[in-house]
Amino acid sequence: MMELFHQVSQQCSQITTRRYSTSFSSAIQLLHKDIRQPVYNIYGFVRFADEIVDTFHEFDKKALLEQFRQETYQAIERRLSLNPILHSFQRTVHEYKIDLALVDSFFRSMEMDLSPQQYGRDRYQEYIYGSAEVVGLMCLYVFCEGNKSQYEKLKPHAQSLGAAFQKVNFLRDVRADYQELNRIYFPGVDFSNFTPGMKAGIEQDIARDFHHGYEGIMHLPLKARFGVYVAYKYYVSLFKKIRKTHPARILEERIRIPNYRKMMIILRAGLKNQLNLI
Repeated sequence: MMELFHQVSQQCSQITTRRYSTSFSSAIQLLHKDIRQPVYNIYGFVRFADEIVDTFHEFDKKALLEQFRQETYQAIERRLSLNPILHSFQRTVHEYKIDLALVDSFFRSMEMDLSPQQYGRDRYQEYIYGSAEVVGLMCLYVFCEGNKSQYEKLKPHAQSLGAAFQKVNFLRDVRADYQELNRIYFPGVDFSNFTPGMKAGIEQDIARDFHHGYEGIMHLPLKARFGVYVAYKYYVSLFKKIRKTHPARILEERIRIPNYRKMMIILRAGLKNQLNLI
């Protein structure tokens, strides 16, 4: 009956992904069926940790995060957890031999979110690495399915793509991060006087990350390439919309891509894939 427990745990990770991120869930569905579940397992783990620092304001977030951290490592050591999210995550860690240093870095970035702060350049880079780049690297372990040389070749590109996604999220979520959570991620940026020049500087950095990340997508294993490409195109579309938006409006509303536009992205990407252009 252990297999039933595995299945139930994995279903919890799937449900978590689908309820929290319809866009990311849609991209996972475009991966080869062999690697969908491990990515769900990674996302479910990341999502729960993120919820602790972003949402549970009426609770002791520091204590909750530390408990979650300890339970994560216990799950990995025991190869079992009664927390279904952690149980499915530890199975993926073991199956794909994910480096635990990535998990360490992820928790360090989550700790940074426990207290309001304005990031300097070094802390910003550390946060981006732990909150976004390592998630891309965990997924890359899955995509490469044990091929270490392929992993090392694609590693810098996966980091750039993860960084681009996170920085776009920062711009999209500026209002909530700055006004509600008192977080200022971008170094040297004053959101009380957010000028077009400041915004343009951030966007140039993101554009470089996207360019470098795209180079890696073209060399991903076929099982992963289409799904990652669609996620890339979705974020590029969101980025283009943000680029056209005045800084004052960024601080007033969360920029979104309508569902019909997301569907068009998938259809166009599907056509390119059929023509072997991806």
